[in-house]
Amino acid sequence: MYDERLAAATKPFNARGAKVIRCKQCQIAEQYCICEHQPAGRSDFAVLLLVSDAEILKPSNTGRLILDTVEEGYAFPWHRTEPNKELLALLNDKTYQPVVIFPEDYVDDKARLIQPQQFQPPGGKKLLFIFLDGSWREARRMFRKSPYLDGYPVCSIKPETLSSYMMRKSEHEDHLATAEVASIVFEQFGAAYTSKVLAQWFSVFRESYMLSKTRFSSDLSRPALNNFIGLIKNANSV
Repeated sequence: MYDERLAAATKPFNARGAKVIRCKQCQIAEQYCICEHQPAGRSDFAVLLLVSDAEILKPSNTGRLILDTVEEGYAFPWHRTEPNKELLALLNDKTYQPVVIFPEDYVDDKARLIQPQQFQPPGGKKLLFIFLDGSWREARRMFRKSPYLDGYPVCSIKPETLSSYMMRKSEHEDHLATAEVASIVFEQFGAAYTSKVLAQWFSVFRESYMLSKTRFSSDLSRPALNNFIGLIKNANSV
């Protein structure tokens, strides 16, 4: 998706920090690349990312971190008028139960709202969590302008802490990065290990990303990365 969007660009894409030589995969400065530490996904659910056009090329995007930590994941660029045919086929696959992740305050039909602890997919279907990956303004537009999502249940989360996302500033301090939202969702649906792996992988990404920013004081000992390595080693030894 990244390569396709880059090929379609009519002018060079210059994100903040464009002078940094980045790893193509993790989008972190090459000397701090984290690819060798990417976790092996363990999950009995699937994830679908709908990614806004503005988000696809941003190196600070955290949605792709979710796909690093789950066994089955999909990502599609969001189009208002012409949704991807493969996307629609996935949503219509009877083996999945799609659940849209979005704040309840913006859901007009409250009957769509579900509680994670009480929700059981019918017929043993696999949960397919749908995350709208974009700025808060973009995500609201995606939710309103995607009629193919209208019939699916919606899960809303209420974070207890403010976002620890530092790479970009949101207009609202309590808005979370997409990876932070997913970590909370996974925990609420009983996937504690995947939630913890994603939360720590997000911390590794944030820590490593910030190392190339000279205006921030960074810890070159990389404690978040070391904690993550310890988590994975402990899990593999069990």
